[in-house]
Amino acid sequence: MNKNSSNTMALAPNTSNKRETVCIFGTGDFGRALGHKMIQSGYSVVYGSRSTQISNLIPKDAEVLGHAEAAQRAAIIIIAIQRQHYNFLTPLAEVLRGKVLVDISNNLKLNQYPESNAEHLAQLLPGSKVVKAFNTVSAWALQSGTLDASRQVLNNKTEPLDHTNAWLSDSYLALGILGFFLFVLLGITSLPSVSNNVNWREFRFVQSKLGYLALILCTAHTLVYGGKWFLSPSAYKWYLPNIYILSLIVPCAVLVVKFVLIFPCVDKPLTQIRQGWERNPKYT
Repeated sequence: MNKNSSNTMALAPNTSNKRETVCIFGTGDFGRALGHKMIQSGYSVVYGSRSTQISNLIPKDAEVLGHAEAAQRAAIIIIAIQRQHYNFLTPLAEVLRGKVLVDISNNLKLNQYPESNAEHLAQLLPGSKVVKAFNTVSAWALQSGTLDASRQVLNNKTEPLDHTNAWLSDSYLALGILGFFLFVLLGITSLPSVSNNVNWREFRFVQSKLGYLALILCTAHTLVYGGKWFLSPSAYKWYLPNIYILSLIVPCAVLVVKFVLIFPCVDKPLTQIRQGWERNPKYT
């Protein structure tokens, strides 16, 4: 007794047990894959399309007719088209009256329309019986069998690209790269072979101005990494902050003090003191 694996596709249609005819509106990837599977299962398939020209992509045992003619050949019609193309079904309301319409579509976004595609289809064709099926199966799964079906995306839908936090990740990487570059520059200028070849003005600019700039960039890099976690109570487990929060205490304190020292009312007296100014000089 031969055992047929469920992962192996039939090489020829099962003609010994011919079943009823099924109509498929739409000759896209899913419509062709579903029609191919139905032919293998013994069903007669007729496609309803705008163009009745036979294509090499259409299963060879299927027919391609106009929408009205194809709908008259079957009691079950699978709507394998997108919602925005449903309008052509309105003139076919009398032909589709009493027939079962199978909606297989999925929207690209959640809550994209006030009602579901099946509800919209039922409103367009109140005389037909609308059901929902096959919307969790992909064309790849139909073509490849159950062996590779796990590779498909759940619910066979495309999630929209979320740009909400894109600027956070870009800023996090950019600040980190720039801060790392400046730290490397500071390390190179600290080497005796390099520092001996630069004058005091250049060395002071690199170690002071660029040093503070590197500290600002790296601190901002860590702040962007944390995002809104600073304000979230769940980030303070056992009432203790995370390591990255603790690592910000010293650099933030240094930057705050430096910010205060650059004010003219503070910077000018300190500069005079560094230059030797005394409030009450002993010698005049």
